[in-house]
Order: sequence, then C-alpha cells, then structure tokens
Amino acid sequence: MPLYDLPLDELVSYRPDVAEPDDFDAFWRETIESARAHDTPVHRTPVDTPLALVDVFDVTFPGFDGHPVKAWLTVPRGRSGPLPAVVHYNGYGGGRGLPHQRLLWAAAGYAYLFMDTRGQGGTWGDGGQTPDPVGTGPSHPGVMTQGITDPHDHYYRRMFTDAVRAVDAVRTFPEVDAARVAVTGGSQGGGTALAVAGLVPDLWAVMADVPFLCHIRRAVGLVDSSPYHEITKFLSVNRHLEETAFRTLSYIDAVNHARRAAAPLLASVALRDPICPPSTVYAAYNHYGRPGSLGASDRTMEVYPHNEHEGGGGFQEARQLEWLAGLAARE
Repeated sequence: MPLYDLPLDELVSYRPDVAEPDDFDAFWRETIESARAHDTPVHRTPVDTPLALVDVFDVTFPGFDGHPVKAWLTVPRGRSGPLPAVVHYNGYGGGRGLPHQRLLWAAAGYAYLFMDTRGQGGTWGDGGQTPDPVGTGPSHPGVMTQGITDPHDHYYRRMFTDAVRAVDAVRTFPEVDAARVAVTGGSQGGGTALAVAGLVPDLWAVMADVPFLCHIRRAVGLVDSSPYHEITKFLSVNRHLEETAFRTLSYIDAVNHARRAAAPLLASVALRDPICPPSTVYAAYNHYGRPGSLGASDRTMEVYPHNEHEGGGGFQEARQLEWLAGLAARE
C-alpha cells in the first residue's frame, strides 16, 4: 500500500472539527447508568488448563441491558497483593478465542481480562461465545450499520457499554488493584479503548493501536476497505439516510470520546494503513484528553511509516510493556 493520506508533518497537527451531537454526554451517561442499574453478579469459574504459571477463569459479567458477556481472566499463579490490571478489547470480527492464546500480560505480572465481543467471533480466530440478542432494521452484513438510523439502536452503543462494564467487572476481583486498570486493543479494540477512556474517568492508562472508529466520516471518504465499506454499501442503497447515518455514528466516533479522556495514552499509527487512515488516528490522538487532565499532557504516538494495518506488531507490544512499567515506576 503506498502512502495515500496527509504527510506526517501535517498529520502531527491535524485536529479537525468532528461533528458532535449536543446530547452526547447525556446519551452516554444515561446509557451507562442504565447498564449499571442491573444487579446481576459477576461470575467466574476456574478453568483447568495445562498452563503451569497462570490461573485462568471463565468470566461472565453483565453488559448492556444486563446481557451476559464472556471474558477470560488470566492472573499470575502465586500472585501476592492486588495487581494492576489490563482489560483487552478485540479486533473486528474476532471473539475471545482460547485462554492459552493470550498470556503476555499475565506473564508480565498483570491481571488480564480479555473481553469477548458480542455477536462477533465468526470471521477470524477461534470463535466467540457472546451473542448479541438485539435485532436491527435494514443493515449491510457486519455490525457497522446495525441500528444506524438511531443511536439508541446502534451496535456500538451496546458494545461500548459492554466494554465499560468489563472495567467495572475486573475491579471487583480481589487480585486487582481497582485504581490501576488499563485498557488496550488494536483496530476495533483500539477505538473501543479510546471510547472507554472517555466513558470511565478514572482509568490508570490507555493503549490504543491503529484505532478504528475515529473520524468516521473522513474514513468512509478515504478508503473502500471493510469495515468502513459497509457504510458506503448501505448508503449506496439508502441514499436518503446519509445525514441520519452519520449523526448516529457521531455518538460512536472515538474522536468525541477521546476529547473526554483523562488517563495517559500510548497510541500507534501505521502510515500505509488501508483500513484505518492515519489522519483519522491522528484526529483522535490530537483531540485526546480533556483540558487540565493528565491525558492532555501525557500522551505518546508510536509511528510505523512502512506498515499497514498490522501496525507495530510485536514491536508495539514490547513498547507497551515498557511504557506501562514506566508508568508504574513513577507512582
């Protein structure tokens, strides 16, 4: 993929106006409060695995509207004292898979919760176990246009709420230091991490790699790859719904959530990314952090000039380990 977006010297200062609905805060406050009103307990069951150095738990917690959401909790065996925690959100189309597939953060000494993604898990990886019981009106295959005519019905209202409730869930575990919970993810997971950063004011840290769902309207105009292509296809049939659709998506757009974040941020961007255009990533990054917050001053972008949507891969994971350890050392 050739370089196709703005040059890097323009990207670093790219801070566009992104449409934001007047009731954005009220919409999300009411959504999260409604979800937290469900008093369904968090369940966890030990999983018998051949893994000798970690303990694994099958977790079910209440998400949007109290719907059961699955997750894996992995913690270092022989742990002592409350541990910092990392909550991880998955990329588009993937499910939680199998617990032995993700051991990095537990091996580094963290409690690690990997959230299943409702209605996903059938595109790549090793499956998911969380259905999405909510139907929608007309939509293109995938989740981008599910409920696109009304923000109350949109898929990501449910999924982002699940992601907030995952943080609530991990904070209930005795192994976890509730004051030190970080969120992370790549692509869809990166956009979700940014959304949670804006919805949960007291996170410890945020790590968002090649994030999806940022400056959505620009992305739809720049790339013809999925998942943004789902919106294009839908609007090619439903021509009269363009403004309705983009208004709904403005409640989802991670730029608008990033403006409200407070925690330190480590982000990454790939300049040849054909799925998440670099300018959309920088739009969220340059808007990140509400005025006066630690996030507004403590943010770092790792740039991968020659990479596509894989971003930094293992190099970025190593950078995350170093960055989060440095954050802990400063306390």
